[in-house]
Amino acid sequence: MNRGRVVTALVLLLAITASGVLVVHAKYLTRMSFNQLQEIRGQRDGLDLEWNHLRLEEAALSTDVRVERKARDELGMYLPRVGDVMLIEEADHEFP
Repeated sequence: MNRGRVVTALVLLLAITASGVLVVHAKYLTRMSFNQLQEIRGQRDGLDLEWNHLRLEEAALSTDVRVERKARDELGMYLPRVGDVMLIEEADHEFP
């Protein structure tokens, strides 16, 4: 065998080995990234669930009936009678 052929064969063998190692490393990085993506998606789904729960809770706590009942029972507020209402009209003013 010629010395040049041996060197060429060794370089090709080294290149094939390095290529194989790089393919395995790339596959490893892809799997790690996919696992991280799945983890983040799980966190997003959990946050979406919590957000929907909070929106339902807000809707339940801010209904007109509930607010009116709290105003009446806890703050002593009531709807004014017709005689208690005064209409105040603002005079026309021209703004500069």
